[in-house]
Amino acid sequence: MSHELNLDDVKKEWHGTFKSYVIGFAASLILTLLSFSFVFFKILKGQDLVYTLIGFALTQTFVQLVFFLHIGQEPKPRWESIALGFTILILLIVVIGSLWIMHDLNERMMGYMTQEMTHD
Repeated sequence: MSHELNLDDVKKEWHGTFKSYVIGFAASLILTLLSFSFVFFKILKGQDLVYTLIGFALTQTFVQLVFFLHIGQEPKPRWESIALGFTILILLIVVIGSLWIMHDLNERMMGYMTQEMTHD
């Protein structure tokens, strides 16, 4: 039961085609132009704009991961997906931890100033 698998066979299994790269590029370009136009032409304002841009950014992230990094399309075991999940976990720990520390430092350093400002 010997099944020899070389690198060319693996690439053919799950790497994208020229058509998928063009679709990914077009989708990325459209999302970028939409984001730019919403801000430049002031189509939305305030929180609506922020939530719309976050939606565009998440969609752009999904397009990049699927069409260019081929996440989720690789054969089992899904090492690329596992590595991406671990990377996101570490990134969240660093970002949330940094925000927590900066907020705590701000409270410790500037806490008395906010109390004085409310009493005036």
